[in-house]
Amino acid sequence: MPTTFLDVMLAQVGDARGLRLLQRAGAAAFVTVLTVVAAQVSIPLPFTPVPFTFQPMVVLLGAAVLGSRLGAASQIAYLALGIAGIPVFAASPILPQGMARLIGPTGGYLMAYPVAAFAAGLLAERGFDRRYLTAVIAMLCGLAIVFTGGVSWLALTQPLGKTSGWSAALASGLYPFILADCAKVLLAAAVMPALWRFIAPPDRRR
Repeated sequence: MPTTFLDVMLAQVGDARGLRLLQRAGAAAFVTVLTVVAAQVSIPLPFTPVPFTFQPMVVLLGAAVLGSRLGAASQIAYLALGIAGIPVFAASPILPQGMARLIGPTGGYLMAYPVAAFAAGLLAERGFDRRYLTAVIAMLCGLAIVFTGGVSWLALTQPLGKTSGWSAALASGLYPFILADCAKVLLAAAVMPALWRFIAPPDRRR
């Protein structure tokens, strides 16, 4: 039985195994590219080394479409491109591209993307993306993983001005972003139920 939006779409276009494998790989690559594009919409903030981007929304929405394994794979591919030196990470006047970005102040967020995508995708496979409220829950779970990774990394590895530790990490890595990112989740969560209503009859959405 198809379990994700992508599975249902592919089931409707044919059963050729080789073609479907290529289509799944192409879908994951497309989400990787969307993550790269979202990273370029980067707004540096003067009071924190963490820029504002639209990446979390793309990571979670892409995972809802792809499912757990492909969602995680799309973000692993994104990180691999960055590690290889391709300038896919958010543009920043102070943060370098390449491997050094992963050990910098935003490294925890980036390394949490595959885990967050896997979690959000796993919930989507269980039908959470079919209804708005459950889609919000699935994406908030993924967002919580992103923030947990990012804030923990800041607290444990990064000096933050005159202070360090958890209070400074929360002030730099959570409080400035949480309302905006939750608002983005509320918007993104509306996409999946709308897509399901468009392609699937009610009994397939349960």
